[in-house]
Amino acid sequence: MFIKDHFQEGLFTVIALLVFISLRMIIRKVTKSYASKSHLSDYRAHLVSKSIDIFMSIFLILAISAIWGVNSKDLFVVMSSVFAIIGVGLFAQWSILSNITSGVILFFSFPFRIGDFIKIHDKDFPIEAQIQDIKAFHTLLRTREGEMLTYPNNLLLQKGITIVTLEKEQEKEFHD
Repeated sequence: MFIKDHFQEGLFTVIALLVFISLRMIIRKVTKSYASKSHLSDYRAHLVSKSIDIFMSIFLILAISAIWGVNSKDLFVVMSSVFAIIGVGLFAQWSILSNITSGVILFFSFPFRIGDFIKIHDKDFPIEAQIQDIKAFHTLLRTREGEMLTYPNNLLLQKGITIVTLEKEQEKEFHD
């Protein structure tokens, strides 16, 4: 009988699932709390939670595989094949992965926030603008002329950035 023969594996699988669900709920609460205390957007908190969920799901699959005694060599062959296919696809899209990683770094380190006026020190195309929103792949900036710019997150980490303190009159002009 299958149930009788594999009761221990089933029990450990249920325990692993309960631990996974509990950790997932705790991490979401901590991330949401951190975001609200730091005045970060719910969108960014949700993005970070999803990224953590993906990594936790991978660990859950590995744990369940170990519980059920899946041969590690077979699992390694399957995982390496999957990662090879994903790697080839992502290699062509490395900038997307770079921007997502930069978005997560900006979420946790927040050197600047929405509403800050920044100056990006780029010798070819210097920009002075106000941060309107920070998304997963890019940051939305509004220049003094009212232009909306989409700036890749990975460039924000690569370029020198100065947070500009505007006088009240300049800030009023900027918004007009």
